[in-house]
Amino acid sequence: MNPVKYLVLVLVFALASCGGGSEIGSPLTYQPANSELPTESLAEGGASVEFGDCANRDFPQAIVSMSPTATEMLFAMGAGEQVIAVDNYSYWPPEAPVVEDLAGWNPSVEAIAAFEPDLVILSDSGIQQELELLGVEVYVAAAAVVLEDVFSQMLEVGEITCQRVGALAAVADMREKIAELLNGINLPENPLTYYHELDDTLYSVTSATFVGHIYSLAGLVNIADPADKGGSSWGYPQLTQEFVLEADPDIIFFADAECCGQSVAAIASRPGWSELKAVRNGNVIEMDNDVSSRWGPRLVDFLSTVSAAVSAVKAG
Repeated sequence: MNPVKYLVLVLVFALASCGGGSEIGSPLTYQPANSELPTESLAEGGASVEFGDCANRDFPQAIVSMSPTATEMLFAMGAGEQVIAVDNYSYWPPEAPVVEDLAGWNPSVEAIAAFEPDLVILSDSGIQQELELLGVEVYVAAAAVVLEDVFSQMLEVGEITCQRVGALAAVADMREKIAELLNGINLPENPLTYYHELDDTLYSVTSATFVGHIYSLAGLVNIADPADKGGSSWGYPQLTQEFVLEADPDIIFFADAECCGQSVAAIASRPGWSELKAVRNGNVIEMDNDVSSRWGPRLVDFLSTVSAAVSAVKAG
């Protein structure tokens, strides 16, 4: 297997191990107010989360982020100047200080400690204890399961880094944009089905994953759900050509252009796929693999692509 494809799948299954089932929200009526987290206003009295008084306590000024999603969150809330190093997968935003030999997968405690950080953000707890034994503060940015997890995590990171104002602003901005996108989707009378392709061996996602949860918020029905009813694939089943052809989805979203050289033309050229509704009607949409697999600020970009595809879908 292509090593890039292998890495994509390894990261997907690592992410899957962090989550459980998802709650499917009602499309077109997204209401962020069903939360104890701040929703719309940053004015006095508008926030319900208490942050520490950073003027009276130390706060991290040498952060190493080993989570690409956390890296995006940190820069979105204004903590970029506190970040001294990030893993080799944290290449967004462009100003992130990427360290090519700081491996995000199977990270080295020694390599991280060499930066003398006062905070390390991890995507899982694998090396947490080792770092803490060295006296380093650690925050584990676990994979989101539902949308509110994203906002909660951003606010927690904002509290830890003393970027409470920036975190509140980033969350409020995301809430507003996401609500606008979801409430603006024009759904047809009959629910649309979709297939999300992770790689060209037909690994996909179900509604039990965070990615699938977001598609569900947009009112879409996932053809992959029946392939993992018992959850033995942790929400990431490998489908067959026959399965996809029989399901005949209305929309195909593919996130394997970079890893696997896939394109609209390549998908259409697969045996029998030219007869799929999605292919016949021009509803095959390329997704940025990073944007569609991370739960940070660019989730808005992911939803923008999905909502545009749904609203513009051609039937027939």
